[in-house]
Amino acid sequence: MSHAATFQALHKGPDILILPNAWDAASAAIMADAGARAVATSSAAVAWAHGYADGDHLPVPILIRALEEIARILPVPLTADIEGGYTDDLATLAETIRAVIGAGAVGINLEDGTRDPDLHARKIEAARKAAAGAGVDLFINARTDVYLKRLVPAEQAEAEAVRRAGLYAGAGASGIFIPFANDAALIGRLAAAVALPLNIMGFAGVPKAADLQALGARRLSSATGLFRAAFATVKRVTEAFLADGDPDAVAQAAQGAQDLNARFG
Repeated sequence: MSHAATFQALHKGPDILILPNAWDAASAAIMADAGARAVATSSAAVAWAHGYADGDHLPVPILIRALEEIARILPVPLTADIEGGYTDDLATLAETIRAVIGAGAVGINLEDGTRDPDLHARKIEAARKAAAGAGVDLFINARTDVYLKRLVPAEQAEAEAVRRAGLYAGAGASGIFIPFANDAALIGRLAAAVALPLNIMGFAGVPKAADLQALGARRLSSATGLFRAAFATVKRVTEAFLADGDPDAVAQAAQGAQDLNARFG
């Protein structure tokens, strides 16, 4: 099967898709070689790795180049987090979707943020049309930030998330991503109410993959967690090295590192 067909199938079971989020070719290679069945990018991690803040600030040409670099060395499907598409202009969004596909991605995350949900639905429709024109069955993971950005009062959040999920499904989404839904009972209700595969963001307090699978979720993303873990180590080891110039501390921290020269050679 093509990467696109493979990625679609990974959301249909039997097991939940555990999806690590990379930020460059090296991180993606490590994740794939560790056994990832597919690799995603994290929009924030890619932006930070290139010196930009998250939030539609990353220039699209830098995004496309990063995806090309990752896809070139990746033996498994790649899905790209493209934030809100970096534009609300539908024609420009369509161009970006074609470029993302051309770079090698077979899926995207597309978030509503604080935008009007009807606009987001139109953006999903535009993305679907662009992908169809490119001949790719693009997995469009429609993200709603109802919980993440507290878009409505807490008592209305569940109903609003379900409403938006239905709207986005009707527009052509393949899956629904609801970050910051972390309570097991809530996740179970959302999975039952949402017709499309439900993606949960992994962070402290979120149930483990097996529990999420039992609740009906189909995908668990690491989000920025792996980037933060990697760079927390860089910070800690750098501070120790600068404190006393002891190379042994660096060497000890580097034990077990993958030989990327051999991997890429």
